Amino acid sequence: MSKTLHLGAILHGIGSTTDGWRHPDIDATASTNFDFYKTRAQLAEKAFFDFVFIADGLFISEASIPHFLNRFEPITLLASLAQVTENIGLVGTFSSTYTDPFTLARQLMSLDHLSQGRAGWNVVTSPQAGAAKNYNNRTLPPHDERYEIAKEHLEVVQGLWRSFEEEAFVRNKQTGQYVDFEKMHRLDYQGTYFQVAGPLNIGRSPQGEPVIFQAGASDKGKAFAAKHAEAIFTHSGSIQSMREFYDDIARQTATFKRKALVLPGISPIIGDTLEDAQAQYDAVAQLIPIEHALNYLARYFDDHDFHQYPLDEPFPELGDIGKEAFRSTTDKIKQEAKDQNLTLRQVAIEQALPRPLFMGTKEHVADLIEEWFVQGAVDGFIIGGDYPHAFERFITEVVPILQKKGIYKTAYTHNTLRGNLGLA
Repeated sequence: MSKTLHLGAILHGIGSTTDGWRHPDIDATASTNFDFYKTRAQLAEKAFFDFVFIADGLFISEASIPHFLNRFEPITLLASLAQVTENIGLVGTFSSTYTDPFTLARQLMSLDHLSQGRAGWNVVTSPQAGAAKNYNNRTLPPHDERYEIAKEHLEVVQGLWRSFEEEAFVRNKQTGQYVDFEKMHRLDYQGTYFQVAGPLNIGRSPQGEPVIFQAGASDKGKAFAAKHAEAIFTHSGSIQSMREFYDDIARQTATFKRKALVLPGISPIIGDTLEDAQAQYDAVAQLIPIEHALNYLARYFDDHDFHQYPLDEPFPELGDIGKEAFRSTTDKIKQEAKDQNLTLRQVAIEQALPRPLFMGTKEHVADLIEEWFVQGAVDGFIIGGDYPHAFERFITEVVPILQKKGIYKTAYTHNTLRGNLGLA
């Protein structure tokens, strides 16, 4: 095939579930254990993954899952991983709501230089009101305004990255000229939310500038991604919903004469049989008390108290609760609960530990990946590792099948993240 499947790995420490860390085969220190991240990044690199991906947030409470309570800051972790890897991309999540664009531009361009052109930025808007309390009580802007802020923030960061043309630093020892100032450009940005003069005090990287990722599935989020993102991290859903999402993004990006890769996240379980894979899921599911599942569900709804409702009656009517938090996720949860007549207990357990679509034998999982890819629902996947040994088995058992199918590479083809993703 002329088109090649793209794979990334999300590095979640002890995992994104509420109680998976209690499994005897999970290292309970993984979220702050650099050896875990190093080992997993190097394993992904041996399998020619395009990038590793670090998620992040700016607020925790007693309802937060354990991984959120105790984890590394992304730029520090990625800079450390840059020194123990050679080819794999390094993508971090940074908020446009509560970060300073000049500082972030410096950090990410520095990471891009330290890694010789492998950095990426997952642009997010902070959805939790509690984050404001960690940033001088700056009020959390309404959902749609957060994307207006993100637009300006991104314009400033990218404008600063372009402070110097590629050959600006001549470093001529004979003439004493270090930089050609005609190739240095001030930004002088005057926006509604940001005023930044520039220029940035670091030049262009081997790939020009970091790759822009985006993870938002609301209408506003998709519109932002279509105009600005080069790769989109999204929910996996079903193949039908993913094709609809993919086609929608393709239509919107076409209006800007550009394209963006669509990469849903999945947490596959590989078993010797389907029953074996199911047993692996059950082993983690039985570790989750319903109280923890309710707390996890509450995070999406701005820490709404779900303990007040009967567990085995229909999911409660919540009105606009969650509208200003994770809007696309909360809309999806409420709609599915209504359509399927789900109880609160069912919704909470499903959100705390979604049953993977990609679960079964190595051949079954590889066939599903091929089907989604060939039918134009995705450009690739971001692989999670919430289940013990699942990530390792995906690497050693599924990847070789994808290579034999001819849809996945057997070597890195470029030195930069942009090159490996096929981006300009």
